[in-house]
Amino acid sequence: MRKWVLGFTVMVVVLALLPTMWLAQPSAPVAIAQAPTFRMRIQTSMPSAATQFEGMQKFAERLQKMSAGRVKVDVLPIGAVVGLSEILEAVDKGVVEAGFAWTHVWSGKHPAAGLFGSPPAGAGTGMDQTTHLSWLISGEGANLLRELYRDGLKTSVVPFPIMAVGPEALGWFKRPIQSLDDFRKLRFRTPPGLPGEIYLEAGITAVSLPGPEILPAAQRGVIDAAEWGFPSDDLAFGFHRVWKNYYLQGLHQVTVVADLIVNGDFWKRLPPDVQAMIDTAAMAANLEHYALLIHRNGIALKELVEKHGVVLQETPREYFTQFPKATKKVLDKYAARDAFFKKVLESQRQFAQLAMPYRINAHKVDLFLAESALKDR
Repeated sequence: MRKWVLGFTVMVVVLALLPTMWLAQPSAPVAIAQAPTFRMRIQTSMPSAATQFEGMQKFAERLQKMSAGRVKVDVLPIGAVVGLSEILEAVDKGVVEAGFAWTHVWSGKHPAAGLFGSPPAGAGTGMDQTTHLSWLISGEGANLLRELYRDGLKTSVVPFPIMAVGPEALGWFKRPIQSLDDFRKLRFRTPPGLPGEIYLEAGITAVSLPGPEILPAAQRGVIDAAEWGFPSDDLAFGFHRVWKNYYLQGLHQVTVVADLIVNGDFWKRLPPDVQAMIDTAAMAANLEHYALLIHRNGIALKELVEKHGVVLQETPREYFTQFPKATKKVLDKYAARDAFFKKVLESQRQFAQLAMPYRINAHKVDLFLAESALKDR
């Protein structure tokens, strides 16, 4: 009898609690729905048609899903709120919550920015894009990047490396070059900052022109050669309509990285889990875009060669000895002038001494693998 009474009592208690348990089940989604939401406007440095803009849209979609809608992200094309040169200040002052730009854009504010975003010839260390990312993520690069924005650029923004696009092509040429002397006879459009200085040091007539002026200058004969990006971007740009000689192997931007920068006060208002989501989504964007470009560039290069008659040329071997020499000379000059520049450069050189012996020897297999596959065609 006691057992029956006890069992009956337990059953009554359970039945009484069922409505409460049922009502309690959706509490987690309700809590998320009631959590504060954050609007994050990202002022980018690109037009909406750019591949990198597409990459930032994917970042936004991923972050919104990860946060269950708690972060509403608007990716803005260049000029929507401010222009390229104003992005850093706009983010720092809270005009927008975040921005996207290549780190080397800020080289005019501090020369060390070029070592993070686009170190020529891998900062003279031999580091390629993958090894540079390793330094940025696994080495001292992440802490030094924060130091650059905090102390070097005098801002409170929080930076995240978000998009690697290197290596970029040497460029497009009016006529083939067989030697560095041939190169020196041409007027070559280069990026501003360190790459331009290094080309001048190497005896190349370097001309700095903004993007919209490059093709008109080429058509008028003001310049004889120019660099811009990589096959997918260069195809869209239209270089093949002016010149047909295309050189992929260049050292001036063998590594190129862009940052997501977040306003410091906005960052502090975010809960720790949302901060972690931004960090994770940025890391994912890096990998996703890096993989995407291999595919897109393969498609573009095939079209350039087969449809538009572009001739893929080999860069003269002399270039690969002379450009690094000029790079070292220019970088050492800046290191002698600025303590932070020296600190970053020494960090990269030390990392390269550790990583490059492995990288070079292990990845010889990539070349052997490709050569074997081509021979078997």
